[in-house]
Amino acid sequence: MLSQKAKYGIQALMYLGRKGQGVPVLIKEIAEKERLPRKFLEAILLELKGAGILHARPGKGGGYTLNREPRTVTLGRVIRLIDGPLAPIPCVSQTAYAPCRDCLDERTCAIRAVMKEVRDATAKILDDTTLADLLEQQDRLGQDSSVLDFHI
Repeated sequence: MLSQKAKYGIQALMYLGRKGQGVPVLIKEIAEKERLPRKFLEAILLELKGAGILHARPGKGGGYTLNREPRTVTLGRVIRLIDGPLAPIPCVSQTAYAPCRDCLDERTCAIRAVMKEVRDATAKILDDTTLADLLEQQDRLGQDSSVLDFHI
């Protein structure tokens, strides 16, 4: 399951992506516009900065900016950075493998086989989806004219 921390991180990246690369944005602005807790957001942005996804410019006129083009930032990378491995169980993780203590034989474990398929499918979707894709999806959803409006 996606943690609130990862969701907030993705929301902040999308906000910065909409602002444009190189446009510094204060944490206060992101927190207010996206309705995110400021202190929690500060820690998340520092983590994304440490991973090279964001750049922070101190002082007047400073703030956070994307350090990479939105088409090069994948959801898989962001989620792994914030939440850790995508695998639902440790014995199928590619980055944090650990054998199951209760498994008799990994080679013949049906649970492991299915969970590996889940991990592979999840990783494929998240690694193939970029920040640019999310921004395009948001634009399409915002332009969806099939949404009903019941105001009179």
